[in-house]
Amino acid sequence: MTVRRRGAALVGCLIALTALRLVAAAVVPLAPDETYYWVFSRALAPGYLDHPPMVALWVWAGTAIAGPSALGVRLLGPLSGLFGTLLLHDAANRIWPDRQAGAAAAAFLNATLLCGVGAVIMTPDTPLLLFWTACLWALVRLLDGGRPAWWLAIGLFAGLALASKYTALLLWPGIALWLLWVPSLRRWWRSPMPWAGASLGALVFLPVVAWNAQHDWVSFLRQGGRVDSWHPSRAVQFIAELIGGQLGLATPLLFPLFVAGLAWATRRAWRDRDPAASLLCTLTLPGAVVFLQHALGDRVQGNWPAILYPAAAIAAAGLPGRRWCRLRWPAVGLGAAMTLLVYIQAATFALPLPARADPLARQLAGWQGLAGAVDAVRRQQGAHCVASDEYGVASELARALPPDVMVLGVGPRWRLFSLESPALDTRPCIMVGRPSDVSPTGWREARSIGVAARTSDGALVQRFGLWRVAGALPSLSAAVLPAPAAVRQTR
Repeated sequence: MTVRRRGAALVGCLIALTALRLVAAAVVPLAPDETYYWVFSRALAPGYLDHPPMVALWVWAGTAIAGPSALGVRLLGPLSGLFGTLLLHDAANRIWPDRQAGAAAAAFLNATLLCGVGAVIMTPDTPLLLFWTACLWALVRLLDGGRPAWWLAIGLFAGLALASKYTALLLWPGIALWLLWVPSLRRWWRSPMPWAGASLGALVFLPVVAWNAQHDWVSFLRQGGRVDSWHPSRAVQFIAELIGGQLGLATPLLFPLFVAGLAWATRRAWRDRDPAASLLCTLTLPGAVVFLQHALGDRVQGNWPAILYPAAAIAAAGLPGRRWCRLRWPAVGLGAAMTLLVYIQAATFALPLPARADPLARQLAGWQGLAGAVDAVRRQQGAHCVASDEYGVASELARALPPDVMVLGVGPRWRLFSLESPALDTRPCIMVGRPSDVSPTGWREARSIGVAARTSDGALVQRFGLWRVAGALPSLSAAVLPAPAAVRQTR
């Protein structure tokens, strides 16, 4: 096949894949975290308690184009997967020019369950993965041509990645380690261009720092506070979960390909100080060490190592030997089949899995039904609003309830949002939370009035306690959450 035909085939496959992802993005219900990020986008700010602002900007842009639907919230996810794949393809071909590695690396990355699903749902990892890949691509272009101006692109993409998620901080020491490890690259330390690029990246991230400074460093402290939860006695469990999780998220055949590719690149980097192999190592191994170290005393979330996947895919695509080449396309086929199955299950819940044992149902199923049940209780009780102290539940209800029903997010986190503060008086409100014998705090009156549930095809997914509350205390922190269809009429 000629280069032109290979290029046309790649573009055709990417267009078809992106179309499939856009369909999935439109029909799969939004998860609680996604509705929470949608609230972010209705109150744009340089920072939030949980994350930097990039996910809010992406949701804002997507909903400005496609409306407040699920497709609008997720629109930039499939598109970022398309552009990120093209950058990865070019980077792999430049690193391994004699092996036509671009198509393999692109297929590897897209066949992973983590990236295949991550290109449909909207989380901070979605922009993070695009900008991390773009930074890797710019580093490869620098290596390929040596033009100093590429440092500005490197700094810009590194800053945008850091403005997407704090995990991108690992990118910066990885680049510095690369420049220290490879003798031929040490000359850049004497050039002003890397420092100019780093300054540009820092400038991009500066609004996040300023927002944190104005809010007592809450977001930085929240992320740094993870080290307080430390249980070294459970290290074996946490490490097993980390490895097992990546085996599933990378898919069972691609995971050993990634590990073998990185091991091979590490040998080349150690033995020859090869610049390309060293780049792949310094962008993956430090992160892998950090995650393993963290797993010695606490759980590593399965999505955290996503930043390691682009370089790992390129390393795997460069593996020599027939054994690894024969494994390529079965690995891609298995990963693609697993991802397609997840798409189908998320859209239809067709597989006969117990609702409580189905991770997709636990996240996605039954929110509209819950909203209907809560609204019926609200009308019966003569309540003027619905509230929840669980941010995901409150965000889901804000989208699912009629737009004239005021929905409150309750809790200290909402003080950090530029959202309307409710004028709460003696009128009752329906509080939705976990079933518990403990009354909601912050109200003068609180009375349990029953339960409501999320269900999937009649099977129980999650049960919630309902409380009739009234008389908000001055210490109560609450905000009026936005409605997707119209401005709320009841205040």
